[in-house]
Amino acid sequence: MFKNILVHIPTERSVRPVVDAAVSLATARRSHLDAIAIGYESMSAIGMVVEGGGAAVAAVMGVEHDRALERANAAISVFEIEAKLANIAYGARTLAAIPAEAEETMGELARLYDLTVVLQPEASHSSYDNIIPQAILFNSGGPMLMVPYIHKGQLDARHVGIAWDGSRLAARALRDALPFLTAAHAVTVIAVNEDRHDDNEARSDQIVGHLARRDIKARAERLTADRENVHGTILSIAADIDIGLLVMGGYGHSRLRERILGGVTRGIFESMTVPVLMSH
Repeated sequence: MFKNILVHIPTERSVRPVVDAAVSLATARRSHLDAIAIGYESMSAIGMVVEGGGAAVAAVMGVEHDRALERANAAISVFEIEAKLANIAYGARTLAAIPAEAEETMGELARLYDLTVVLQPEASHSSYDNIIPQAILFNSGGPMLMVPYIHKGQLDARHVGIAWDGSRLAARALRDALPFLTAAHAVTVIAVNEDRHDDNEARSDQIVGHLARRDIKARAERLTADRENVHGTILSIAADIDIGLLVMGGYGHSRLRERILGGVTRGIFESMTVPVLMSH
């Protein structure tokens, strides 16, 4: 598993966190790694052309396309240098597209891979790169590894934490993360407010037993938290016990066909401090 990995290389933000994490993962798993960088074409520039007719619009579109592709090529070149140095099997692709097309393209492409690596959105940095992780989470049909924009160096998955709430999405994420879990030195099942749901059949201690039958030694960490701070509690314990990779279900709901992140998922998107494997 994880023999075919895709990484989205941002063109408007730092590429180093995802490049380092993805290349180190491909090296450790002996995986093929494909990278794609998409330069975003600005429609506002085209809208400013009020004279000159179709020829003027075509000229502006051509300039926008070339500029977008130039940004994509610059971003992908950083990846290619590191991939060659690591001597991994890889592919590289660049595109120029308007943001809506980029979002759809990434969601469709990710369906062909075992895992897709993306950079965490950064609210303080306005960029179309920020929309890609959510598109992949809801549209790829597979797991997504989101790397914090503050991340430095290789991916460290020696200690894996599982955010467990007994739900279908948590179970899907756990199964998707099995390649990481079987290779980890330590696994911690993090259950927040589990005692408030006594009717939950899939409890953290049962998950520990389930993993033991796969020869994965895990322990449960049961915590309580206010509903508004569940994500903060998960990240806090991850920092306290030195978790290098967090696994969780990616929650959302559909409103007029637009995917909206659930509360805990949104909190992790905004505040994550370690790489997170999410499945929807």
